[in-house]
Amino acid sequence: MHWSKNLAYAVGLITTDGNLSKDGRHLSLVSKDLDQIQNFLHSIKINSKINKRASSYTGIKKYYFVQFSNVKLYKFLISVGLHPNKTKSLQELIIPDKYFSHFLRGHLDGDGYTYSYWDKRWKSSFMFYTGFLSASKRHLEWIKEKVESLYNIHGAIKYSGKSTYHLMYAKKSSISLVSKIYQGNNNIYLKRKRFKIKRALGIIRRRAGMLELVDRHV
Repeated sequence: MHWSKNLAYAVGLITTDGNLSKDGRHLSLVSKDLDQIQNFLHSIKINSKINKRASSYTGIKKYYFVQFSNVKLYKFLISVGLHPNKTKSLQELIIPDKYFSHFLRGHLDGDGYTYSYWDKRWKSSFMFYTGFLSASKRHLEWIKEKVESLYNIHGAIKYSGKSTYHLMYAKKSSISLVSKIYQGNNNIYLKRKRFKIKRALGIIRRRAGMLELVDRHV
């Protein structure tokens, strides 16, 4: 398989929300967002039936789920560092620098998040954070190192106390990072998360005095 920005995005999604079966051929992805599953299938150019899965807590079918067999893709994912039962043992992945931002966008759409608010302690102080989640601290350390090396953007890793680590980017670093992640045209992304980011950056453009940091493509 040959690297492309869409394949890199798909690898980001599989890293967070995907699963590699132990049989050496089957892959699956689960998400609350239907368009997340559709984006994934589009990015790897595969047609497969999308099913709904029930929550283990409520029994209500609110998750979308796809599973298919593709030995070629499976072997490719193994070659870049993914493996079955990867949740806590995930480490560095082999992602070309050229496509790292697209991988990171998939990672953000999978297990990442952003949040923003007005800080009442200071006038016109609008806070904007971007975070990535993983049960593997080493995996987040690798992302942190890559982001610093490629973009000179610095973050911090924190432990939540629930077997989960957070890689956090705050204020200007957060703005700079999402500008890198969404830079360019014709990119695949989860609309819900991008809309939330665009809304926050719109406030920053209008009122928070950081206009020069915000990429107009975001």
